[in-house]
Amino acid sequence: MTTKNILMIARDKKVEALRMASGLTLLDDAVSVLICGVLEASAAADEQLEALEFSDVPVSRLENLAEAAAAMAAAIARADVVYLV
Repeated sequence: MTTKNILMIARDKKVEALRMASGLTLLDDAVSVLICGVLEASAAADEQLEALEFSDVPVSRLENLAEAAAAMAAAIARADVVYLV
């Protein structure tokens, strides 16, 4: 079985997207996360970010939405599967 590159884009429901990405780490696939816009500080967000860090999942923050499109396009081109939440 081949390893897939999974990209989780956290746009509207950011904490939920982080939670889903944490769950995807249970697979044997590579997971990465793009956070579009500002992630509001909360205990739930911190918990998920800590879990992703523990699993060595790269998390990129795209707070400058004017530059986000190019970074998002490049990440999508590298991914086999993309989730937008």
